[in-house]
Amino acid sequence: MRRALAVTLAVASVAALVACAPAADDRPTVVATTNILGDIVENLAGDAVEVVTLMPPNADPHSFELSAREAAQLRDADLVVSNGLGLEEGVQHHVDAAAADGAPQFVAGDHVEVLPYAEGDGADPHFWTDPTQTALVVDALAPELAGIAGDGAASVDRAAAAYLAQLDELDAEMAATLGDIPEDRRALVTNHHVFGYLARRYDVRILGAAVPGGTTLAAPSASDLQELVDAIDEGGVRTIFADSSQPDRLMQVLADEAGRDVGVVALFTESLAPAGEPGDTYLDMMRRNLQRIADGLTP
Repeated sequence: MRRALAVTLAVASVAALVACAPAADDRPTVVATTNILGDIVENLAGDAVEVVTLMPPNADPHSFELSAREAAQLRDADLVVSNGLGLEEGVQHHVDAAAADGAPQFVAGDHVEVLPYAEGDGADPHFWTDPTQTALVVDALAPELAGIAGDGAASVDRAAAAYLAQLDELDAEMAATLGDIPEDRRALVTNHHVFGYLARRYDVRILGAAVPGGTTLAAPSASDLQELVDAIDEGGVRTIFADSSQPDRLMQVLADEAGRDVGVVALFTESLAPAGEPGDTYLDMMRRNLQRIADGLTP
């Protein structure tokens, strides 16, 4: 009798533990290739979906690669969110393979007013430097997320409206701050071409970049560097800007070769910072960059 009672109690205990255990996460999964896109998805979707961001903080979107497990997550995703304009050079073949396997795709570059590089070498993928272009992506992405969010669809719609309002505020801040910089100082030199969309939106000149084109995987020639040094001298540039995910050694060489006191300032241009650090969200990244650019260009 005691043994039977003990067995009964043991079974009841196991059943109670099973009942109390959290259910497996059965939310739809959205996989974002870059951490900037991942942050935007998280702001729109909240808890309605599981968001997997492939690109780690402070990484280079042109060169980061995936593990086998991450490639499998792409294939199994309920939605894959990617840039699509040649940014994720190291993982694009995985994105293409997932699409071929039937994983639904949202390509941000399909929804922006694409800007070609000054050299005419392909499309510029850095649309997020203009928050109005990011707003176009949010407008198109929100219905896709709501469509897979089930009972969370209404919360996605509310979050999208709130985020669009924040993007409007950011656009106004950028227009005011950059507009206050004297026109002859409103010019950028960077380690590679990142700010084309910002320049178009806010009437900023791009004097040049150390690396030709839009990829960090290219290397500048001696003539490229000399042309940039000449532009720095002719433009009276006091500050040049380097991406936070890239060493500033090349930019420091440029500063030294220009034969003048030129500062090198790091910007969060292609990757967010780790959680809890400055620049760990898209909106914070943009505001910190705005302040650093304004400080670097203001006489």
